Amino acid sequence: MEFRFINRFNTRPKLKGYKHAKQSYLNRIRWAVSLFYFAMGLCSATWASRIPDLKTTLHLSEGDLGTILFAIPFGQLFAMPFAGKVVTRFGSHRILLICLTLYAFLMTTIGLANDPWQLSAVLFIFGVFGNLSNIAVNTQGVYTENLFKKTIMSSFHGAWSSAGFTGAFIGLAMLYFKITPYVHFIITFGIVIILMVLNFKFLIKAKDKKSVEKKKFFTKPDTALIWLGVIGFCCMASEGVMFDWSGVYFKDVVKAPGPLVILGYTSFMVMMASGRFVGDRFILKFGRKRVLQISGLMISIGLFTAVFFPYLIPSTLAFMLVGLGVSTVVPTVYSVAGKNTTVSPGEALTIVSSVSFLGFLMGPPIIGYIAEAFGLQFSFAFIGVFGVLIAIMVSRIKAIE
Repeated sequence: MEFRFINRFNTRPKLKGYKHAKQSYLNRIRWAVSLFYFAMGLCSATWASRIPDLKTTLHLSEGDLGTILFAIPFGQLFAMPFAGKVVTRFGSHRILLICLTLYAFLMTTIGLANDPWQLSAVLFIFGVFGNLSNIAVNTQGVYTENLFKKTIMSSFHGAWSSAGFTGAFIGLAMLYFKITPYVHFIITFGIVIILMVLNFKFLIKAKDKKSVEKKKFFTKPDTALIWLGVIGFCCMASEGVMFDWSGVYFKDVVKAPGPLVILGYTSFMVMMASGRFVGDRFILKFGRKRVLQISGLMISIGLFTAVFFPYLIPSTLAFMLVGLGVSTVVPTVYSVAGKNTTVSPGEALTIVSSVSFLGFLMGPPIIGYIAEAFGLQFSFAFIGVFGVLIAIMVSRIKAIE
């Protein structure tokens, strides 16, 4: 399948075409890429903010909703084998423009679902285009970082995290004014389109030389990329646990009163977003390896603190520490993967994100099983070990310097 229509988009220059560009133009490119990250995060946060409404409208039980929500990761996993090849073959700028448009459009169709099977089908396709957009936007992030010749990947992921807050606040406003999910999604779709129209011409139009080489469909991936993926797996497992179980932990273990149940999740998210905006500076000052080692230890110390001191203030501070710990790990891992010399950035990111994403997918259910058998505190302590593993693995991977 050649997708020849994609080639009609006028783009061809290599990265070296930007070598003599003015700093102001490079800064504009950075802003454009950041806003594409923001647009992706806004779509994700917008749909997530209306999950309770969709649950009520479709009369879904907790079990039914849990099963339907698996459609997104299944769609992402379905796209993983070919996402990197598509991005490399046609260019990340083209795929990002097309797939993010479809990703945002599919968000609007979620609000039209009248039956559980319709919601599942839309969410599956939503996951497919979400994965393609994710690989494409991170490839743009790698290219932009190469233009600046310094680490800026964390700030891009910070833009995505900021979109999470923005989407949540917009969702609260929509609920307050009793605006339906469909209308809410249409408004967000309009915002995303405006962001894309204003910024798509500043995307980096590059084609990797390695994409021209013909390779077997199945090839043995670089060992360094697998280990980077394992580090990402440990981090994203910790992230997934905080996303899905922090509220439950504050309610059942910390015994937080009323609205303070969300304090753990909020403190985690605030510090994760903040850490991503300042993480690049620490990497420049102390180096990737040391920052990743400290990040892994922060994850472990934070989780173990919440386990041994399950009280409101210590646990809040502990979750803040976990947020800081996870903030720089995945962006740094993606940055290192994008500089791999054996495959194109798109394919390298696909390998690393495939392994990493399994942590986000498997972490929360594993916590549930362990909590059922041994208690929630023991399950958090189990995930706490992952931070130590990150610190150990980082010390042994030569690609991280």
